[in-house]
Formats: sequence, C-alpha cells, structure tokens
Amino acid sequence: MMSRLVAQIGYPLAGVAFILAAWVFVCWAGNLPTVVLPTPDKVFYAFIARFDLLVSEGWVTLKETLYGFLLALVIGLPMAVAVANSRPLNLMFYPLLIGLQSVPKVALAPIVLVWLGTGMESKLAIVWLVAFFPIIVDTVAGLRSTPRELLELADSLRASRLQIFLKVQFPAALPFVITGAKVAITLAVIGAVIGEFVGSSEGLGFLLLSATSQLDTPLAFAALFALSVLGMFVYLLVELAERLAAPWLPPPSQRH
Repeated sequence: MMSRLVAQIGYPLAGVAFILAAWVFVCWAGNLPTVVLPTPDKVFYAFIARFDLLVSEGWVTLKETLYGFLLALVIGLPMAVAVANSRPLNLMFYPLLIGLQSVPKVALAPIVLVWLGTGMESKLAIVWLVAFFPIIVDTVAGLRSTPRELLELADSLRASRLQIFLKVQFPAALPFVITGAKVAITLAVIGAVIGEFVGSSEGLGFLLLSATSQLDTPLAFAALFALSVLGMFVYLLVELAERLAAPWLPPPSQRH
C-alpha cells in the first residue's frame, strides 16, 4: 500500500520536475525574453503577487462552468431518456444531435453573444452547448446497452415502465452518465473560456486576453495555471459524485 501511494505521488512529481527543468533549460539555452516565454520563477511570482485577482476572476469562471454544466445535466438527461426510449424521437433528433456535435462551438459563440449579450447568460449558453452533447450521447448509449435479459425479467414481473427505468435501465446506464459527465465538465471549462474570449469583462479567459494584450506574459501563464487548477477541481467534483453514487453502480468488472 505504501509503495503504491509513493508511486502515485512520486511519478507525477517527477513528471512536473522534468517539465520545469526542460522549461528552464529552453529559456536559458534560447536566451528567450520574458515576453516570449517567462521562466517558472517569474510565473510563480506573478501567481503569488496577483493571487487575489486570480481568485476573483477564477470564481467567475468557476460559476460559469458549474452553472452551465448543471444546465447541461438538467436538459440533457431527460432528452437522452426520451430519445433512447422513443423510436420516433430517436429517428427525428438523434441524427440531428450527432450532426450538431460536429459544429465548432467557437463558431457559434459570436452568434450566442449577439442573441444574449455579454452577461452571464451568453457564457452559460456556450458552456451548455459544449457540455450538452457528451452527456446526452453517453446517456443514450448507456440506456441502450441495458441487458435485454434484465428488461425481460422486469417485464415478466409486471413492472411498470417507470419501475423498469428507475430500477433497471438508469442504474445500468449510470456508469455511462458519469463518463459523459467527466468529459462534459472538462469541456465546460473550455466553453467558459471561449465565452470570455468572445465577449466579457471578467473571468480567467478575459484576464488571459488582457495580460497578453499588455505583454504581461508571466500573468498570462499564471492565468493558464489557474485554469488548469480549476479544471482539476471541477473534475474532482465529478469524481466525488461518482464515489457517492458507488452503491448504485455495477461492479467494475461488469461495466462497459
């Protein structure tokens, strides 16, 4: 157990140390100016010196990410259930959903901005657009993968459609839902930054644009680091939800 813990901590730390060493070497060997690539110590100093600013702007991006992600769950899960359990709805909407998934969300961001303005609403819409598709596609796949023998057994016991869904279909699809949520939450951070890039006066995306326009590259890298921390944090929230849902999940050996 101890050796496994050391490996889980030691290898990532070794990877970070290697990246930092390579970073320092590139800056030293290329004699790069700070505006092109700052050294790690300058990025760290910018992170500490502007920590309050990073936290306040990060809070804005975090709210946009979580609210948009929850909106994607609230809308995506019922739609996935409807599409998976209704052949007409499946034939009508599932091909459209797959087609819309291929549309670059960056291309839709200016249109959303015109419709909803530069406030929180446009950011939530963009985050929802990005996070919605992984949730609905994975949930539909999970509902369709329910073992037929379980459905036939529930039907033979004269279970209602609601009982079959709650006690058979949804528990079987839950691993797929969580997988889709893990993909969606990381994409939600990207969606929030896209929204802030296109039109915003706050958030880490806006701070990143502002820092680069002022040639404050250390602050820009500090904002990137803050975004990575935020992304890991929201991913861990989904991991926590998975742990809380563990009693309703099938054994790992039975998951697809």
